[in-house]
Amino acid sequence: MIKAKIAELLESDKFLQEVTVNGWVRSFRSNRFIALNDGSTINNIQCVIDFENTSEDILKRITVGAAINIKGTLKESLGSQQKVEVEVTSLEILGDANPEEVKLTILSPKRHTLEKLREQAHLRIRTNTFGAVMRVRSKLSFAVHSYFQQNNFHYVNTPIITGSDAEGAGEMFKVTGMDLNNPERDEQGNIDYKKDFFGKETNLTVSGQLEAETYAMGLGQVYTFGPTFRAENSNTSRHLAEFWMIEPEVAFCDLDGNMDLAEDFIKHVVSYVLEHCKDDLDFLENRLKEDEKTKPEAERSELSLLDKLKFVTENNFKRVSYTEAIDILKNSKPNKKKKFQYPIEEWGADLQSEHERFLVEKHFKCPVILFDYPANIKAFYMRLNEDGKTVRAMDILFPGIGEIVGGSQREERLDVLKEKMKALDIDEKELWWYLDTRRFGTCVHSGFGLGFERLVLFVTGMTNIRDVIAFPRTPQNAEF
Repeated sequence: MIKAKIAELLESDKFLQEVTVNGWVRSFRSNRFIALNDGSTINNIQCVIDFENTSEDILKRITVGAAINIKGTLKESLGSQQKVEVEVTSLEILGDANPEEVKLTILSPKRHTLEKLREQAHLRIRTNTFGAVMRVRSKLSFAVHSYFQQNNFHYVNTPIITGSDAEGAGEMFKVTGMDLNNPERDEQGNIDYKKDFFGKETNLTVSGQLEAETYAMGLGQVYTFGPTFRAENSNTSRHLAEFWMIEPEVAFCDLDGNMDLAEDFIKHVVSYVLEHCKDDLDFLENRLKEDEKTKPEAERSELSLLDKLKFVTENNFKRVSYTEAIDILKNSKPNKKKKFQYPIEEWGADLQSEHERFLVEKHFKCPVILFDYPANIKAFYMRLNEDGKTVRAMDILFPGIGEIVGGSQREERLDVLKEKMKALDIDEKELWWYLDTRRFGTCVHSGFGLGFERLVLFVTGMTNIRDVIAFPRTPQNAEF
C-alpha cells in the first residue's frame, strides 16, 4: 500500500493501486463524497465512501475540518472535475471538528473577508487563498536560495540584535535585560546601559547590510535572508513591524553590475514560481479577477496576475536616471492637471508610489530601474557621485507596487564616508568596525535589499502585506 500526498495522487496514472492518504475534510456531500485536502496542493481529491456499509457513528464524524485517514483504491474518476478518485475501503477519524463550533470559525464553507481571516490567522492557512499564498511563498524562498547558491554566493546570518542603525532611521525596537519597572540609572538619572545585558544600548536589526558588507570583503559575494524590524507606527497595507529581507553584497562590483544582478535575480525567482506554482497562481489570478470586478473601472488593473509576472520576466528593465524621471513626471499630464496627490515641482523630490507606478505602467510600460538619486534623500553609505549632489543609488519599480528593490554602490572612500557620517551626526565610535573595511583593502562594492513580503505581494496579487506572512506584526497587534 502506497502512502502518498494528494498532489502526487492527482498526477498519478497508476490506477487500481492501494493507497493511504491523510488530510482534512473540505466537504462531505450525499453521505458519499469526501473532498479531502492535505495542503500539498490547492486541489482536493475526491474519496468515495460506501455509506451503506459504514457505521452511522463514523458518518456523523466526517465533518468539515475533521482530520481523517483513508485507505482505498486509486481509480479513474467518472466525474468531469477530476482525473482520479479514491474508492474508500477503510476510514479512521484522527481528529474531530464539531460542526457547531466550525460554524463560528473561518473553516465554515463560505466566503470570508480578509479582515476576518486575519482575526483567525492560526486557521486561515486551511483556506484556499492562504494555502495558495503560502505555497507560493515557500517556493519563492527556495528560489532565492537556489539563485544565490547556483551563482556562488555565500549565505551569511547577520545579527538580529545590534547596536547600530544601518538606515539612520532611528525607528528601532529596543532590546534590554533590565527590569523595566526599576532600570539601572547613572548619577544623572539616565538609564545606565553599561549595566544592561550587552553593556550598551541595543536594538532589533533594521538591516543586515552593514555586517554583510564586512563579509563581502572576505568572501567576495554574500547574501543575507532573514527577519528585520521597524518600530514605525504605520498602519498601512504595505508596512509590517517584522518582515524578511534579502540582501546580497558583492565586492569589486559597481552600480551597473548591481543593476544587472538585481534584474537577473528577480527574473529567476519569478520564472521559478511561474513554472512550479501553476495551480496556485491560476487560483490567485481568478481570485484577483473577481476582486477587480468590485472596483470602479478606473481603478482596475490593465494586466492580469500572470500577465504582470510575464511582464517582468519577458521585458528588459528600463534604466533611467532620477533627473530624467523628474523631467518626465514634471511634464506628465497627471502632474500638469494636478492629479498626483504629491505634485512634482522641482528636482530633489522624494518619489512616491503614484510617481513610480506612472513611470512603469503608463510611460515606459516595462519595469524601470531609477538611478543616481539626490544624496540628501538617501542613506549615508551610498557612494557620492562626482557632481557632489547625487549618489550611486538605484531602485527597481514594478507595476502595481512601485519600488520593490533598493540598492546602491557603497561608498568605499574612507574620507568621504567619514564626512557623510559627520554631516548626519553618526558617531564614528559606534561604527569603527564598519570604517575598518575602508582602511584595510577597500574596493568598489555594491548591494541591494529586497523586502521578501513585497515580492510575495507582487507574485500572488494580494493587496495587503499582512496577508502574505503567516502571523503579521503591526502596531497594536502581536497576536498568535
